Amino acid sequence: MTRILTLIAAAAGAAFAAYTPGAQAKLPPPTEAQQAKAAETKARAAWSDKVAAYQLCRAQDKTAAHYYADRKAQGKEVREPAQTAPCADPGPFVAPTAAAPAPAVAGTAGDAKPPAAGAVQSPAKAP
Repeated sequence: MTRILTLIAAAAGAAFAAYTPGAQAKLPPPTEAQQAKAAETKARAAWSDKVAAYQLCRAQDKTAAHYYADRKAQGKEVREPAQTAPCADPGPFVAPTAAAPAPAVAGTAGDAKPPAAGAVQSPAKAP
């Protein structure tokens, strides 16, 4: 029994030793297209949740109406139903609008002044 426990402990130690947070690769930042796709997916999921809540609300209202009608038909005492908020129809899905384009950066290449005569230009900025 102790031999099995020793093997399990050794395997667990080896598994945790192999996991080092610094050795994991990092993902590159998402592109604008990927961000837009993620935003649309998030908006569609939120809309889908609203549609599901609307359908549930309608089903509950229908069930309650049937229950009250059935109780009245049987001649039993019926209390006044509790007032709830009306069901809100979310309407059709509308994709989120894209963010406004970034403004142009001041000091573009057309605005640049030529270097003074005899000035040394950085090799990193050489044409």
